[in-house]
Amino acid sequence: MAKGIKKIVLAYSGGLDTSVILKWLQEHYECDVIAYCADIGQGKEVEEVRQKALATGASKVYIEDLKEEFVRDFVFPSVKANAIYEGGYLLGTSIARPLIAKGQMEVARKEGAKAVAHGATGKGNDQVRFELTYYYFDPNITVIAPWREWKFRSRETLIDFAQSRGIPVPVTPQRPYSSDKNLLHISFEGGILEDPWREPDEEMFVLTRSPEKAPDQPLYCEIDFEDGVPASIDGKKHSPAQLLARLNEIGGIHGIGRVDLVENRYVGMKSRGVYETPGGTILHIVHRAMESITMDREVMHLRDSLVSKIAELIYYGYWYSPEMDLLRKVVDETQQDVTGTVRLKLYKGNCMVVGRKADTSLYHSGFATFEEDEVYQQKDAEGFIKLNALRLRIRRMLGR
Repeated sequence: MAKGIKKIVLAYSGGLDTSVILKWLQEHYECDVIAYCADIGQGKEVEEVRQKALATGASKVYIEDLKEEFVRDFVFPSVKANAIYEGGYLLGTSIARPLIAKGQMEVARKEGAKAVAHGATGKGNDQVRFELTYYYFDPNITVIAPWREWKFRSRETLIDFAQSRGIPVPVTPQRPYSSDKNLLHISFEGGILEDPWREPDEEMFVLTRSPEKAPDQPLYCEIDFEDGVPASIDGKKHSPAQLLARLNEIGGIHGIGRVDLVENRYVGMKSRGVYETPGGTILHIVHRAMESITMDREVMHLRDSLVSKIAELIYYGYWYSPEMDLLRKVVDETQQDVTGTVRLKLYKGNCMVVGRKADTSLYHSGFATFEEDEVYQQKDAEGFIKLNALRLRIRRMLGR
């Protein structure tokens, strides 16, 4: 037990783990526990957080609306970088943790708290994401991770503890998995999903209809970009959070954004996760389409060589790091002309690009046409090919 701790700021969601942790911290450390909740689009559950935290014994509760900051400063930069982890995960949980931890540290400073706590397990990625951010903002902060300290070893034992203290919990035998929701996605892990062969139950999904139940008529929409940042839908301007919420709505109706994957955690094990990311899926597709018409080939290929590294840094928790600062600046530099409009067709789980236009377009129909043109001399290609083949020809002539 750390000495001199009189206040602990807990990253609190109101779920099973953090509800038990709040009570456990009080009993184990015998000090005030301040509950901190960042509203980044969880929905109705945020409304219940204050009363639940106070009823569980929190000395204070902070609920901070960070939806606009979340989308503007975290989601949109990841979209600009086309950051997708291992080809499928759009980083919905990963990109949220640095913002939550940042807000938590601001409350710790305001309250004069010497310690912060989180509900991440010793097996997961979130412990790293939270704690790297904590230490970035205060190298001397005391970090308490109950899953690495207490004797509980399963969620069943947590449920027993919660019931013994009169704490209501959302996890039941009928809903045996954990979920995390924000404006970018909702994730499902654990419980019945630990069998990678088992298909998720349809009743589990929250944000999306199944493609089979999606409308029989496609929806067309247009998304405008300004310097790589989505700005409007069908000509109507939206704030960042409003824009993502609207895309979640229309994408969910048309069954877009479901992903079922087995990913490699930072700590070394593989984990199965099921995700719903309707708006984020749309944004990644339209952003790529916007780049295709406005970005120089070599700039695009160089930036693409950095994408997997950027996604990895986000996934591992290094949002606040010198290497990430550098890479964000590089990405921003590549986005200066990514301005224009993309037209989409949404239909039964498919998000199809059917049009793109831009004043900064590098597409030139005179060069690209299969018809007669006056700007491209096809005979020039012969010398181009021979020069590029020279090293291959020499190698073959020398018998190698």
